[in-house]
Amino acid sequence: MRTLVVIPTQNEFNLFLESCAAYELVAENLMIGKLPVVRFADLGITLSRGGLGKVQFAVQTQHLLDAYPDWDLVICAGAAGALVDDLSVGDVVVSTETVEHDINNKFGEPLLPRFSSAETVLSALRFVTPVCNSFQVHFGPIASGDEDVVDTDRRKELYGLTGALAVAWEGAGGASACQFNNVPFVEIRGVTDRADSDAALDFEANLRSVMRNVVTLIISWQKSCLLEKAA
Repeated sequence: MRTLVVIPTQNEFNLFLESCAAYELVAENLMIGKLPVVRFADLGITLSRGGLGKVQFAVQTQHLLDAYPDWDLVICAGAAGALVDDLSVGDVVVSTETVEHDINNKFGEPLLPRFSSAETVLSALRFVTPVCNSFQVHFGPIASGDEDVVDTDRRKELYGLTGALAVAWEGAGGASACQFNNVPFVEIRGVTDRADSDAALDFEANLRSVMRNVVTLIISWQKSCLLEKAA
């Protein structure tokens, strides 16, 4: 499977690579179009940075899809804030759908575009989650909007609006580009904070360990796919 993992910020990207180093994977630095990428050929994974915010993430994802049209899957991977109490810092949320929450129209009901995740990928990820015994993996909606959620009232409002387990920025941009190109998509986010007044400090304190958990899930899944294919 040719999997493109697009990571929003440089810090998240660097920590993803740092976690990959523990698996002693052979990394190859390449260019796809205008963007630098890192390819792990043994796993069929290519990493790229998507940029901050939905628009930049959509632009760079679209560029990667244009420059190399043969991707089997695109993953948006990064950090998120929890919208529900059932999530703990360090847990990983796999999107069943990505919900764009910040189209602030005033002429009628709220617009909440929803982008469904690839069902076959969700099934495979559910199968490998038992290996991730140091953290919990949850499946459900992820809210997407260019907004830092840093107070409990807004946290409750977003959960009531979207039913999402977690909130992050860029997912809807990547999901929209993939929908336009008919490429399967899934968003995978590690929980760094509780989307409250401590969110900024918690994000910085927990990002490294959270990205390690995201990498653990993705690599465990890719390895299981390779074993299944070889069997």
